[in-house]
Amino acid sequence: MSQNDSNPIRIMRVIARMNVGGPAVQVSGLMRSFNSIDFDQRLFTGFCASDEADYIDTIASDIKAVRIDGFGRRVNLSGDLHALFSLVKEIRKFKPHVIHTHTAKAGFLGRIASILSLHGSIRVHTFHGHLLNGYFGTLKRSLVILAEKLLAVTTHQLLAVGDKVRKDLLTAGVGNPMKFGLMPPGLEIGPLLNKKDALATYSLSRQTLHCAYIGRVTKIKRPDRFLDVARELKERGVGIEFFMAGDGDLLEYCKERIAREDLPVKILGWQNNIELVLSAADFVVLTSDNEGTPLSLIQAGMAGLPVVTTRVGSVPEVVLDGTTGIVTSLSVLDIADALEKLAKSDDLRARMGVAAKEFTLANFGVMRLVNDHEMLYKKLIASRAKS
Repeated sequence: MSQNDSNPIRIMRVIARMNVGGPAVQVSGLMRSFNSIDFDQRLFTGFCASDEADYIDTIASDIKAVRIDGFGRRVNLSGDLHALFSLVKEIRKFKPHVIHTHTAKAGFLGRIASILSLHGSIRVHTFHGHLLNGYFGTLKRSLVILAEKLLAVTTHQLLAVGDKVRKDLLTAGVGNPMKFGLMPPGLEIGPLLNKKDALATYSLSRQTLHCAYIGRVTKIKRPDRFLDVARELKERGVGIEFFMAGDGDLLEYCKERIAREDLPVKILGWQNNIELVLSAADFVVLTSDNEGTPLSLIQAGMAGLPVVTTRVGSVPEVVLDGTTGIVTSLSVLDIADALEKLAKSDDLRARMGVAAKEFTLANFGVMRLVNDHEMLYKKLIASRAKS
């Protein structure tokens, strides 16, 4: 088909909720930057839970979205059915050439809705991570894998944000290598602020180093491990103060433990200005049990900050161990050793920061992400036209 302003490719982008995090950043970048002559792009999403910040409401207010009642984080039969049939209705009305789903729940309901609509859309699904480890028990995990296997058969293109995520899914029997592509994240950050002003904004000391925990304060991110690391470094007498920029169901637990153990950790809560957060930090730590491709580490790299991170998911594709940061095991002592190493060497922090900025800007820019998606959609449309 030809692409022009009278006959653009219609893209239906579906994500269950736009909570603050990697997938919402990616989707927002795509919605903002696509070629509006060749593409008519529309976003369909649900609502965030009461303990989550909505990215559209708080940061990306320029992004237009169709809100679907019942779509959200939690499994709820009546709500999920309502969302499913609402999506079917929207598909029949919009008649998209491509339905692109993001994250697990949207992938499940969105692809089923596409089939039920009887409209011949090309189905694309992006795994921004996966639910194979750390989320469910054995039975639920088996059901998740079975559902993903079945849906993969009906999906024309599968994408993963990192090679480790793709390999994990292929090993579990989801999809096949011919159908499974890579789509690394792409983003941008704004100008950094003066460090002195950033520290003053958060009432942080100018006399010590600051390490940032950036992200959701929830089980899979292991804030308990982060606090264990802070306690270990305090006991060693290493001069690092920490701050947590994020929110989640374990925030109150963290506050209570920080007060009880007198840990050198300041709670900032959820922040909508990542540039300000990064400007206040000297390095960043990630302590998760599981990740897809963490955008917080890409943002840290773009800000010229080295990171210490656990070796999970596609982290090693974002952080070059020994070059742009230090990748460790899940051990509290290993993480503490790495942070102590950074804290004691101004030269090491500077060298890693320069390398991190160069690497992330070259490989994870938002326009690379947009161009890759535009090329993919055109390729899929052309391939269908030939068949």
